[in-house]
Amino acid sequence: MVLVIATAGLVYELVIAAVASYVLGDSVTQFSTIIGLYLSALGLGAYISKFIDRRLALTFIDVELAAALIGGASAPLLFLAFSYTAAFHFILYGMVLVVGTLVGLELPLLMRLLGRELSFKDLIARALTFDYAGALLGSLGFSLILVPKLGLAKSSLVCGLLNAGVGLVSTWILPSADAGERRSFAGARVRAVLVLLILTAGILESERVTGLAESALFPGKVIFGEHSRYQRIVLTERQNAGHKTFQLQLNGNLQFDTADEYRYHEALVHPAMQAARHHAAIAIGGGGDGLAAREVLRWPGVERITLVDLDPAMTDLGKHNPLLRKQNREAMNDPRVEVHNSDAMVWFRDHDQRFDVIILDFPDPTNYSLGKLYSARFYRTIFQRLTDGGALVVQSTSPLFALRAFWCIDATLRSVGFHTAPYHVFVPAFGEWGYVLAMKQPFRPPRDLQVSGLEYLTPDTLRLAFNFPEDMRSVEVPVNRLDNQALVHFYLDAWARWQ
Repeated sequence: MVLVIATAGLVYELVIAAVASYVLGDSVTQFSTIIGLYLSALGLGAYISKFIDRRLALTFIDVELAAALIGGASAPLLFLAFSYTAAFHFILYGMVLVVGTLVGLELPLLMRLLGRELSFKDLIARALTFDYAGALLGSLGFSLILVPKLGLAKSSLVCGLLNAGVGLVSTWILPSADAGERRSFAGARVRAVLVLLILTAGILESERVTGLAESALFPGKVIFGEHSRYQRIVLTERQNAGHKTFQLQLNGNLQFDTADEYRYHEALVHPAMQAARHHAAIAIGGGGDGLAAREVLRWPGVERITLVDLDPAMTDLGKHNPLLRKQNREAMNDPRVEVHNSDAMVWFRDHDQRFDVIILDFPDPTNYSLGKLYSARFYRTIFQRLTDGGALVVQSTSPLFALRAFWCIDATLRSVGFHTAPYHVFVPAFGEWGYVLAMKQPFRPPRDLQVSGLEYLTPDTLRLAFNFPEDMRSVEVPVNRLDNQALVHFYLDAWARWQ
């Protein structure tokens, strides 16, 4: 019993923190504040338990049912709150406090009940052993099974079923010296069955609830949603200038709009391909949608594209989803494209292949796990993987909306020995957007294009892209290192001012 409630209690904590990091970003801040408040609430619950002297068994059962209902519904309720109310932070921290307090009540009440049958020494040893084992089980199950297989909403609801099940079973097995309390167990069984039915209905309707939340959060109609092990992947559709377009959202952040993604991807790929001496071996970091690979495949002489994207759900979508296959022109199914689902920082460190062009198309550095892919440590590895005469390009967020973040990426690349040429283009879905082109030796930015059939990029627009107006000029910023993650702070501070 202790094992089950400890497992469920830890999962509630992780689910709430994960939801907050998904919708608010800055995962370190969200996890640290929520875990800190949750632990404090556990202590509050333990303290409150000392004031409960009567009907301990019945109180424990009702605490289990309350934890099951509130903790189990935490993820879907928070998704809805973020989409439909302006009081998300109040609801978030209120839920943490309530669920933490209920979970904090569980173990002291149960230990007092079991203390009627066990010696104090055996009671403490057994209770704490199973409590800590439950914490391990919850943490491993959350990351390895629950989120990858069920998603956040169903994960919290399933753990609610565990708490409710403990409450129901407890009506038969918990000791009670109070005859009136034992008679009350019949009503507790009815409440437990009711909570189990509510949570089961929630599991059956969880996709609809998540879709309802996302329909309010994203413009257009949600046509696909999946909770992978690493992120929430959503495709939406809307009418744009009289015709349908669709958008890819990762954890609520727009990745592209089919109305104008060609601008972004042409500007990302072709300057580097033009600058490079050879085009046989190409590496793409990120880009699981296949759109960067599509542009690379326009060039003659491409023999191999090595695409390294962490999330197999994203690359599978690029390979199999009809909308993405049409948009990437079957690039992900081209025999020259070799997909590796791995952390790019680890993969490039462990594989010593060298590439003529490396394209880093990672999501914006909204958190530290992404910020490391823009760090001096990572760029030093990339420097070693680039051939002499090879070219690197990094998508580098907006030099208008996130000025210091943009120039921090440039400074970080230069700190490891790269020579750089920053540039920018206008992408309507994003606004003014920036990239950094880099090579091992001094070079002049490309002025012509040896590839035809592009929809946006021309020699004239290419030359203009390397000129910056006064409000986007270079500023002095520190290098982004693993131990300071300056880039993440610059990025979050900048975008907070524009929201």
